[in-house]
Amino acid sequence: MLIPKRRYPKIAPSEITPEELYVNRRLFMKGSLSAAAALSTIQAQALVTPEGGSRLPEGPEWLQKAVVNAAETAFGAGEKTAPYSSATQYNNFYEFGMSKSDPFENSGKFNAHPWQVEIEGDCEVTGSFELEDLIKGIDLEERIYRLRCVEAWSMVIPWVGFPLADLIKRCKPLSSAKYVEFVTVERPKEMPGQRSVFSTIDWPYREGLRMDEAMNPLTIMAVGMYGNVLPNQNGAPMRLVVPWKYGFKSIKSIVKIRFRETMPATTWNDLAPQEYGFYANVNPEVDHPRWSQASERRLPNSIFSPNRIPTEMFNGYGEQVAHLYKGMDLRKWY
Repeated sequence: MLIPKRRYPKIAPSEITPEELYVNRRLFMKGSLSAAAALSTIQAQALVTPEGGSRLPEGPEWLQKAVVNAAETAFGAGEKTAPYSSATQYNNFYEFGMSKSDPFENSGKFNAHPWQVEIEGDCEVTGSFELEDLIKGIDLEERIYRLRCVEAWSMVIPWVGFPLADLIKRCKPLSSAKYVEFVTVERPKEMPGQRSVFSTIDWPYREGLRMDEAMNPLTIMAVGMYGNVLPNQNGAPMRLVVPWKYGFKSIKSIVKIRFRETMPATTWNDLAPQEYGFYANVNPEVDHPRWSQASERRLPNSIFSPNRIPTEMFNGYGEQVAHLYKGMDLRKWY
């Protein structure tokens, strides 16, 4: 099913926060010396680490250029994006720790470049590929998507990436391939959460999609955000983004993609199947056993401005994805 073409009002640049960082990063990558000077000032002001330093994600020149030249799209028109600081300093990436600030604070030593991805299973094209070779020739685009965490908080993020379907077609899956499995990198020396004695997760982190979900036009592989390459704490150098599902489905730092006939085991479904189903579609009518899913905290928020909003079915993307689940009991297949 193709996404209907519509005309959307153009999003005001001020809604991308910080505006100066976002705009000048693009100009800098295109060779603007004046923008480069401005960027260095903005880094110090806008990207301050807990230790007092500034940090922008780093990546190879080919990826930086591809990200900054990504085509703008109509996805996310009318949405107000989260500040860059919220999107990069409040997130879950348990490989770096359990607290929301741990990924930002503990991922500085993680080496995301160079990067290899292994393709295997029921497909014609298999092997280990450099990331650059894997996505060479695929045009990147910017999409502003809502992200809804299963913990009932949300934010709006401008991702840079490409449709997962484009990569799947290159792998030439066999007719027997009904599911796509994804695996996160396992590097305990660089990822303190993986070596923690308190962790109950069986590393590496695993996720999966049904083939029609993976091929849906909304599903993307992101290699950037806010006009820059992905920071380590957000899943560098490549992560999945499935906007109608709870955030834990959007697996980060992918090193393996496997095509398979049977439904893959996934990390949270294995840990607590009564709480985290394989499908994990955003559904305000199906509560988590320990909290309601009827509403969410849209970040940024505060005690004086809770910014709580109603949760939408399929995170508001039902027009594009509801047909995938026709005839399914979404309370059973949660």
